[in-house]
Amino acid sequence: MESFKKYPATSFLLTLTTLVFLAMQILYFGRATETLTVFNFGGMYGDVVIQMPNQLWRLITPIFVHIGWEHFLFNSLTLYFVGQMAESIWGSWKFLLLYLLAGIMGNIFTLFFTPSVVAAGASTSLFGMFGAIAVLGYFGRNPYLKQLGRNYQALIAINLLFNLFMPSVSIAGHLGGMIGGVILGVILPSQTEKQAFKTSQRLEALLLYLGLALVLLFLAFSRRFL
Repeated sequence: MESFKKYPATSFLLTLTTLVFLAMQILYFGRATETLTVFNFGGMYGDVVIQMPNQLWRLITPIFVHIGWEHFLFNSLTLYFVGQMAESIWGSWKFLLLYLLAGIMGNIFTLFFTPSVVAAGASTSLFGMFGAIAVLGYFGRNPYLKQLGRNYQALIAINLLFNLFMPSVSIAGHLGGMIGGVILGVILPSQTEKQAFKTSQRLEALLLYLGLALVLLFLAFSRRFL
């Protein structure tokens, strides 16, 4: 209860992620990692979304869907530790916005670059947190955040490098989440580095996020007519 009071957004996200995962195990016992199960629970499948725009809700739901215990435990532990850190930096509501919007950008990248693959996982949002912390540390003045930012820059590089040799991992989603997180790290004022970016820079970053998302979606949906 103490952790929930101190980090309500992280606790809420962990609880929701856990409930979705347990529901998958109960309803599809022994078949929870199958592609159809992941799709039925809200996994991203770009080709379906492109053909049926009413499936755009899949830009959000894959964040909470995981494929197997290892996938779930690794992402949940990362969310627990990094999420609490990010929530203390941005505050609960802005952290929640960062987590969801970074995940959405990651899923837009997945839809656009790998539309024929069923993908899911919180990694899009987690890479967004890495990116946001890295950019804030790079441009901020707080010594602790600057060191933290350097650590996360190295972590992003190492993870993306490993992704190249792991065909089962959605590098498009990770890259999109990271790019989204970097942009959101500029848009969302942190509690510790409120003056890191000017208002004009935040506005430009907001327009960049919206423009990138809309252009990728427009190009993806235009494939229906080719």
